[in-house]
Amino acid sequence: MGQLARDLVLRIDGLPEAGSAAAVTGRRELLGGKGANCAVAVAQLGAPVALVAAVGDDAVADDLLVQARDSGVDTSAVVRRRGASTGLIVECLERGGAWRYLEDLPEPVLVRAGDVARAEPVHTADTVVLQAQQPGAALLEAARAARGRGARTVLDGAPDAEHADELLTLVDVLRADPAEAGLLTGEQPEDARPALSAARRLRRRGPGLVVLGAEGAGNVAVWDGGERTEPLAEVDVVDTTGGGDAMTAALTVALRAGHGPGRALRAGTAAAADTVGRVGGRPSLTPAVLDGYEG
Repeated sequence: MGQLARDLVLRIDGLPEAGSAAAVTGRRELLGGKGANCAVAVAQLGAPVALVAAVGDDAVADDLLVQARDSGVDTSAVVRRRGASTGLIVECLERGGAWRYLEDLPEPVLVRAGDVARAEPVHTADTVVLQAQQPGAALLEAARAARGRGARTVLDGAPDAEHADELLTLVDVLRADPAEAGLLTGEQPEDARPALSAARRLRRRGPGLVVLGAEGAGNVAVWDGGERTEPLAEVDVVDTTGGGDAMTAALTVALRAGHGPGRALRAGTAAAADTVGRVGGRPSLTPAVLDGYEG
């Protein structure tokens, strides 16, 4: 469950000064949004996947839904809002990989609790992945439904403070990048040791497995009876957009396949490394990402 939007990626040498212009050196328009990125990655990794999201009733949505279905994603639970414009995310990507987002994601294209109640996949899937950027009421509706029937629930990101405590008691897996870890704990981890400490504290709030990013140090995982630190892969980073979405997808698919947390963490790290080597958040993964890891 998460955002489905149109992504417009503009490559530039640098942002212009106010009152001036800059040439665009590259442009991509594609299916995007954290929910869609994660769902596409899950499909590429060989698992059946449905997306719960909200879009407008415009031609943009028509095109994006075709792209999602062509990518192997079941879109039957995507809600079309009459009179609404589908979400738009503009990424300005500078030379060297620095990015800035301009987001037009109004309330009508966010998932509502009522949408969740009517979304069959939330009530039938063995695993439910929740993108925390959606409204807290919708996240809680999905997490309660999943917990009530014993489905694995993965929370990706930091929900708003009002709903965070209850959500953490309902989810099995929490994954957060360094900034999101800071929102959840009040302190952004800058290396592995504080990240492990933060993960232990978050695990005591409910999740059985906590995976956190540590700035410049990779990712850490803490679970009952184990801990692991996984360094960042040595790759040429073009654009970090979508790396976390790919990581969550691979982590989830690996756990669903019965792999242990350590091996799932390595699979997630490999998926993220593959994704950050290209422009935009669109993943291009194969099931081989899940193979060949000891854990």
